[in-house]
Amino acid sequence: MHSGPHRARILRQPKKQRLTRRSFLLATLALPGCAIGISRQESGPPTRPPLPSPSPAATVTAPVITPTPAATAGPSPTVASSPATPVPTPTVPTSGPVAIRVETVLTGLEAPWEVAFAPDGRLFLTERPGRVRLAVNGELLAEPALTLPVAAVGEGGLLGLALHPNFGETHWVYLYYTYSEGNQLWNRVVRYTESNGRLVEPQVIIDRIPGASIHDGGRIAFGPDGRLYITTGDARNPPAAQDRTSLSGKILRVEPDGSIPPDNPFPGSPVWSYGHRNPQGLAWSPDGRLYATEHGPTGDLGLAAHDEVNLIEPGRNYGWPFVVGTLVRQELPDAVPPLIESGNDTWAPSGATFVTAGRIPQWQGNLLFAGLRSQALWRVVLAPDGQTVTQLEPLYRGEFGRLRTVVEGPDGALYVLTSNRDGRGSPQRGDDRLLRLVPG
Repeated sequence: MHSGPHRARILRQPKKQRLTRRSFLLATLALPGCAIGISRQESGPPTRPPLPSPSPAATVTAPVITPTPAATAGPSPTVASSPATPVPTPTVPTSGPVAIRVETVLTGLEAPWEVAFAPDGRLFLTERPGRVRLAVNGELLAEPALTLPVAAVGEGGLLGLALHPNFGETHWVYLYYTYSEGNQLWNRVVRYTESNGRLVEPQVIIDRIPGASIHDGGRIAFGPDGRLYITTGDARNPPAAQDRTSLSGKILRVEPDGSIPPDNPFPGSPVWSYGHRNPQGLAWSPDGRLYATEHGPTGDLGLAAHDEVNLIEPGRNYGWPFVVGTLVRQELPDAVPPLIESGNDTWAPSGATFVTAGRIPQWQGNLLFAGLRSQALWRVVLAPDGQTVTQLEPLYRGEFGRLRTVVEGPDGALYVLTSNRDGRGSPQRGDDRLLRLVPG
């Protein structure tokens, strides 16, 4: 499943009042896994071996995952700590073997981006060319619930999807998509009402989010507070990420009707955090902390790699384009350091979730995120403080190709979307797929 040493930078997040570059705490930790080469983040990966011809009922039995004890190869981890906040050397905990069975739930999808479950068991998913698909009892319906004339250019198109927390009553479905107006690309979030398997009555929630052929963000999710969170990319305009009047390079927070919550950090603004390059994953821990995955540079500004996982706090600046992972191009005293950054490897992290249902006890409370370029499902073990990473492990490296997102289903299983037909993968027969991970 994974072999060879993997190195990444794991950063202990200081207490909130000490989140400055002067108190930036870095540990270089040798971790289990394999090295991932630098490349354009969504460029074509190395060719993977052909997969067996799948069917909706096909299953693949994953090998037993045996987490490796603390790595001994290579130099010992180094930790830089501020005089006021000594930091112990991170360790990699050892847990017992984890047997996981991987089942193929759906096949023949076209560049799927997001998946969500309705209370009645139906499954909603988006395909980047502009289709919202429905699956009932494990069968993909032939007729889309909605087909949109999106601008599926580069990384744009129909991206995020979220169901209202009270979907059983409201039947509201939220979509994030790219469209063209004149010679300009834009992104918007629109709310639809689901009726008899069709999405009707569109209502624009937020519009004129700058778009481009790359860096469109696109993840939308309801937080435990009932507000809608939206990730936006810098749309190839890095300085806009530092401009709080721009919707680019941000995590936004709005009410379900699109109005601005009164407790947002900047009055009258949907901006929740800023200084982001291309965030594509949102996940809340069981205690309510928000974490986001973010794509690092792919040659822009002369830099590459340095993908991030961040602990998001309202009103904070996450540094782009002046701070990139652990690289400081221009001093920003208020920039929040990442919880993890990939160093010289490229992960291209996308959708994320926390494991909370308990079906896989060894992963309970862990953060998982999907990797596109890295072709892996990444497992992050956090200390109880939620600000210290103790283990980082790539799973299923190269077995299923590019992975777009991971969600925890109502049955407690983990569902993973592949993204091999997005123009940058090596699709095999049956791609793209929805996979289901359950105890073996």
